[in-house]
Amino acid sequence: MNGIKISRDALLAIVLVCLIGLIYLRFPGFASPQSLVGVFNDTSILIILALGQTAVILTRCIDLSMASNLALVGMCTAMLNSALPAIPVPMLVVLAMILGAMLGGINGLLVWKLDIPPIVVTLGTLTIFRGIIFLISDGQWVNAHEMSPAFKALPRLTLLGIPVLSWMALFSIAFMYVLLTRTPMGRAFYAVGGNPNAAVYTGINVGKTRFNAFVLSGALSGVAGYLWVSRYAVAYVDIAAGFELDVVAACVIGGISIAGGMGSVAGAVLGALFLGVIKNALPVINISPFWQQAISGSAIIIAVVLNARSARRPGRIILKKAEQL
Repeated sequence: MNGIKISRDALLAIVLVCLIGLIYLRFPGFASPQSLVGVFNDTSILIILALGQTAVILTRCIDLSMASNLALVGMCTAMLNSALPAIPVPMLVVLAMILGAMLGGINGLLVWKLDIPPIVVTLGTLTIFRGIIFLISDGQWVNAHEMSPAFKALPRLTLLGIPVLSWMALFSIAFMYVLLTRTPMGRAFYAVGGNPNAAVYTGINVGKTRFNAFVLSGALSGVAGYLWVSRYAVAYVDIAAGFELDVVAACVIGGISIAGGMGSVAGAVLGALFLGVIKNALPVINISPFWQQAISGSAIIIAVVLNARSARRPGRIILKKAEQL
């Protein structure tokens, strides 16, 4: 009798619900609808970045410069708003997306045209982007009193009782779901990650597909850059330093295979929420936040093991059946 098969996303969702249930036993208020909405809002930027990283990882690449992209775009939008406060905020958001996409395109071109390993490229641009922030800002901060009220207000505005920051994450989720499941570009991401050589024979340009993934990742990083500085009302050189590790962790925990070609939008979102729940719950239940790194690291190791096991092909079983014939 065959056992009941549970998808990876469903299993992670069950684990997440159980985690919230355990926290509820210690602190019932954490599981209230208002509190859970707050957790989602706090995790929104991580969700947006994880979605962009998903597109890149699906093509057998990785983008370690996302947090630096976020920081550079965030500083640029904050400085632009400080110098020209009359610029409409929606225009700043569009500019942030374009600038982020251009930075992502630099990564994509280096990977595509020069055939440099993605981890080397993005480690380099990670440092370069941080250096550019220091050069354009001269190491100075852009503080809340230098930002216009409209610039700071957008993420905090509520629509149907939900902050705009959360709506931005929800829109990103819907956009990425449609892109990955209903468009030729999304199918190309999976094809390139699954088997680049076979993808070439189907007419897919592997380099261009990876370039598109980096541009998409950069665009989402750019939007996240504006949201970060406007929400926290401060911009400085070390914004989101080390946050790229959380982004990769969210993807791996969510079942996005580092080997490429396997993963889903739901998995990336659930992985980000898992980290978000841990981050928000530890102080509530009087556990040192430093345990977050240990818990996240353990979750990554477990996720990698599960990904490796699920990726195995049942070749031996097929051979065994052939021998019996």
